[in-house]
Amino acid sequence: MNLQEYFDNTTGKGVLATADGNGKVDAAVYSTPNIIDNKTVAFVMRQRLTHNNLQSNPYAAYLFVEDAPHYKGVRLFLKKIREEQDSPRIDAMKKRHLSEEQDKALGPKFLVYFTVENVLPLIGGDSNDCK
Repeated sequence: MNLQEYFDNTTGKGVLATADGNGKVDAAVYSTPNIIDNKTVAFVMRQRLTHNNLQSNPYAAYLFVEDAPHYKGVRLFLKKIREEQDSPRIDAMKKRHLSEEQDKALGPKFLVYFTVENVLPLIGGDSNDCK
């Protein structure tokens, strides 16, 4: 599956799920990932629970539900590989546009990179369904 093509041409809603080092789970609404290449994605995030969880457990899952009849979408199984704080790349990738004052009030931003370990359809478990 070509992730860039898929997310460029598909609208929907996404949820990024993480767990801390003890396995306590969190899920948060996130926009579509920034596609670096077909095996690497990145999300802009604040210093909140999702980001904190990734400091002790690098694994995450991103569930994307298409704006379409029935249940269509994808699940990305991710592993954090690195992050940048307040880098100039973040401004180019952020999808939410705030005033400079609003942005600063929300705290530091991180660009968190993940390797895509697996892609599955929203429903079902055969990874061949997404190719």
